[in-house]
Amino acid sequence: MDGLWPVPDALAYLAGRWRVERSVRDLASGGTGAFTGATGFEPLDGGGLLHRESGTFVWQRTARPAERTLRFLPGGAPGTADVRFADGRPFHGLDLTAGRHVADHPCSADLYRGEFTVLGPDRWRTVWRVRGPAKDLVLTTDYEREGERASAGWCVRADEEGGPRRG
Repeated sequence: MDGLWPVPDALAYLAGRWRVERSVRDLASGGTGAFTGATGFEPLDGGGLLHRESGTFVWQRTARPAERTLRFLPGGAPGTADVRFADGRPFHGLDLTAGRHVADHPCSADLYRGEFTVLGPDRWRTVWRVRGPAKDLVLTTDYEREGERASAGWCVRADEEGGPRRG
């Protein structure tokens, strides 16, 4: 299955704390940057998760604090999520039931295309490719679970017949 880990419920999988490492490449200028920090997915009143990310972003040898907040709400299909900006504007859908998802987000004249890949019970990755007149970027983010759920083996894996199972 190409090493993908099917996830029957994106919100249940994401809940908790994750270490974050992100590389940023500006393909137009050749500039590079890096973000290191943590992300927490905490329960929201009424369902869903509040995603809070904070850390340090280094660009051209200058380090700055950085943070963002998103809302991961229950999606239209079981186990999926509807990702929104902190102010409620739509960002993208998220369906990890196959272990991989591709989402598009138009932003002015630029297009953000994100690929989400679940690599195991405690690891996942996003790669955002941003193209348009204002941007030509690749942002690669690796997440590794922190805390008591790490390596608990609760994530769904494909069994020998190809179907998901708890493992």
